[in-house]
Amino acid sequence: MNRFKSKVEETDETAEMEQMSDEAFDKELEDLMEEENTGKKKKKKGSRKKWSKKRKIITIGAAVIGAFFIAFKVLAGGSGVALPVTVSPLAKGEVVDILSVSGPVQGTDSVEVVSNLHAEILELPVKEGDRVEKGQVLALLDDKDAKKEVDIAQNAYDLAVSTYQDKQLEAENGYAKAKQDFETAKANYNRTLALYQGGSASQVELEAASNTMNDAQREISTYTLKNGKPVANESYALQIEKEAFELEQKKEALTNTKVTSPIAGTVVRVNCKVGRFADKTDDDKPMFIINNLDVLEMKINVSEYSIGKVAIGQPVEISADILSGETARGEVTAISPTGEEKGNGSTERVIPTTIRIIDQNTRLIAGITAKAKIELRKAENVWVVPISAVVQQPDGSIAIACVKDNTVSFIPVTTGVESDIQAEVIPEEEGVLTEGLQVIDTPSSMLTEGMTVTVIPTVQ
Repeated sequence: MNRFKSKVEETDETAEMEQMSDEAFDKELEDLMEEENTGKKKKKKGSRKKWSKKRKIITIGAAVIGAFFIAFKVLAGGSGVALPVTVSPLAKGEVVDILSVSGPVQGTDSVEVVSNLHAEILELPVKEGDRVEKGQVLALLDDKDAKKEVDIAQNAYDLAVSTYQDKQLEAENGYAKAKQDFETAKANYNRTLALYQGGSASQVELEAASNTMNDAQREISTYTLKNGKPVANESYALQIEKEAFELEQKKEALTNTKVTSPIAGTVVRVNCKVGRFADKTDDDKPMFIINNLDVLEMKINVSEYSIGKVAIGQPVEISADILSGETARGEVTAISPTGEEKGNGSTERVIPTTIRIIDQNTRLIAGITAKAKIELRKAENVWVVPISAVVQQPDGSIAIACVKDNTVSFIPVTTGVESDIQAEVIPEEEGVLTEGLQVIDTPSSMLTEGMTVTVIPTVQ
């Protein structure tokens, strides 16, 4: 009876311990999942490192594994079974912080060639895919109407010039005569004044001579002088300028009946046909689109949360399906000074960024979407551990868990450059990290300083 009772008590004790372990596990997992779902981290005194989403997920996994083995140990009746852990030998290496984005590949220069001439297209000497030089003819338009308009404008201009010349001559002759009439009237006035003073001319005669002189002087003032010389009325000069502008416009229109490329590049689109009018293209699209495909670039949008790490000159690795596993080198060449809406109802802003593709002898072509890995930061010859090996202590400090003689010890560290799977660790105490030190890959939150563990051999 006592033996049976002892068994029952033992069973109850085991069940109670199992329940306590389950509750601890549930509480740990609940806290971690709450942190993940709300996006808020419980603040701890002295916290110096914000955990990434990936690390949180890994930590949840570690908690699950740790709780499982703690439960296993409890269910084993506290028989001294040590917590199993996996370790990796500490070594120095390289860590690269990468930002992965995607965007379209296009030429560095792209122009749309249009025409506002309502003229029939007679010839199309180029087709899509043709290489063209700057100034090369892309299309020939009917120029009959344009030539007529040039002739009309030329006649109007010639008439304006001829009229101006006539008016100029008229002004010069009229001014000369007015000046001569004034000199004659002035002399006559002076003579009459002398006679009047001598009593040989009347007051009426003197006033008549004065009026004639004043009339002649007013006639001179009606002429416009420039640098002391008479010129025709300004309206005639303005008419010449107006007709000259019209003539220039008509000549330009005639020149534009030969549609040419403004840049050297490749014809990527032709949206017109022979027999159609130049200003009536398919769906009102440009007649031609010319791209400079000698140098390609990518246009990407970087999140406002990541743009602070992006800088001009950073190296980029570019991949695309068309490259069949190969990659091309690129470089960040431009970052927009302003952000824009991401779209799709998101409040997040994005910043347009340009990546210049350095490798030109690739199979990349304009119009496809490629993936770009921007190298944000890089650390070489540093201590490297799995990102899951870095844990946060209860006091908020950062540490890695190591095993020596099956005993756990925590080494305080700070982190440097991080990738998706690795992290650079810097010990707070110099010399404590050594080559080959056994670092626990995914330490459970249940681990404590000095705890005995069992190292699970790595499967080769």
